[in-house]
Amino acid sequence: MKIKDVPWTIDEDEPKKQKKEMVKHPSHYGGADNPYEAIKVIEAWDLGFCLGNTVKYISRAGKKDDTLQELKKALWYLKREIKNIKGHGKESSKTSSTDSELHKPSN
Repeated sequence: MKIKDVPWTIDEDEPKKQKKEMVKHPSHYGGADNPYEAIKVIEAWDLGFCLGNTVKYISRAGKKDDTLQELKKALWYLKREIKNIKGHGKESSKTSSTDSELHKPSN
C-alpha cells in the first residue's frame, strides 16, 4: 500500500485527549486570566525583543524548564540588551549606570 492510498480521516468517535495548552496563554506564562501574563506585561511596557525575553524567562522560571536554565537565558538577553545599548550610544541618564553602580546595595 502506498502512502497516497491511505485514507487520512479523523475518527470522530475517538475520545479527545486533554492536551496542556502550549501556544495561547500557557500556564507557565501566567495563563489567559492572569493580568500579569508575560506577554501582556511585555506588550504593555513596550519592552522589545531582548527585554521582553528577559521578562519572559524570569516569569516562567521554575514553571516550564529548569529554573537555573531559565534564569541563565534571562541573563543572556539582559546582557545582550546592555551590549546593544552601549554599542549604539543610546545610554542616557536613565540607563547609564556603570557596572559598579549596578551592584551597589540600595539604601
